[in-house]
Order: sequence, then C-alpha cells, then structure tokens
Amino acid sequence: MPRNDTIELGELTDSMLYILLALTEARHGYLIMQFVEELTNGRIKIGPASMYTIIKKLVNAQLIDPIDGDGKQKRYVITGQGRALVAEDLKRRQAIVDDARFILDGEGHR
Repeated sequence: MPRNDTIELGELTDSMLYILLALTEARHGYLIMQFVEELTNGRIKIGPASMYTIIKKLVNAQLIDPIDGDGKQKRYVITGQGRALVAEDLKRRQAIVDDARFILDGEGHR
C-alpha cells in the first residue's frame, strides 16, 4: 500500500509524527525543522521539500491548521484531531516495541 495512505490508516510516518509534535506550539517551517533536529539530537533531519509535502498532507487531513503568520512565514498548529491521531499512533508504536521486547527477551515462543 502506498505511503500516501498512512494517514487514512491512522498511522503516521516518523517525519509526520515529529512534525505534529513540533506543532503543539505554533511554528513556521524553519522552526519545525530546527525543533525536530534538536529534539532528536540530530538523528532526524527533515529537509524543506519533504517537510512542506508533509505539511500539505497534514493540512488536507485536518491534522494541522495554518494560522496567520508574521509577514512571509506561515505558521501551523496541531488540531484536536491531530493530537488524537498522535495518541493513537503512539499506542501502535508502543505495541510494536512491546512485541519486539517480548521476542528479544526470549519469551517469544507463542
């Protein structure tokens, strides 16, 4: 299934998740990229082209809202629907981690 369908499936890519987390406060593009890089200690860097493609998808899915910016910079903020999807995606990711720990800890003989 194409990655474009992940939002419809209630799943987020790593980049989508980090952008949504960044937007718990209103931020514009550069600040989103900076927030993600700092939060992850440089593990994840989102380039401008990828970020704006993701932002467009998140706006279309009503997970973030554009808000009036100061001049040229458009800012975005997460919606209630976006927060709910982040919470659900975190549960999904935690289940994956729990399954992996179960297997790696040698208990995985179902």
